[in-house]
Amino acid sequence: MSALDPEVMALLEDPTTLMPAVVQDATSHEVLMLAYMNSESLALTLSTGKATYWSRSRNELWVKGATSGHFQNVITVALDCDGDALLINVQQIGVACHTGEKTCFHRPLALGK
Repeated sequence: MSALDPEVMALLEDPTTLMPAVVQDATSHEVLMLAYMNSESLALTLSTGKATYWSRSRNELWVKGATSGHFQNVITVALDCDGDALLINVQQIGVACHTGEKTCFHRPLALGK
């Protein structure tokens, strides 16, 4: 288990809850995916430079790309003003979506006018 730096921990609104992590391509600025982090996955991400998330469906930590080979090398991590959401800028290796799409946001919806 990896522990989060106390200074970072103090910035979090509630270090015991899951935080949404918006994942963005560091070069194109395209939003690739939304995942969730807890304090342990954030600590691992900050210490290793590999995007590590909390899987709500599997109830466990997962390093993005550990099974698919589609890793995310973390460039920057920013915490929002409320301390309850993260913006992760990454160098995406391969595709981000488990469906094989470049981004998880590949299904645009029409706006009614």
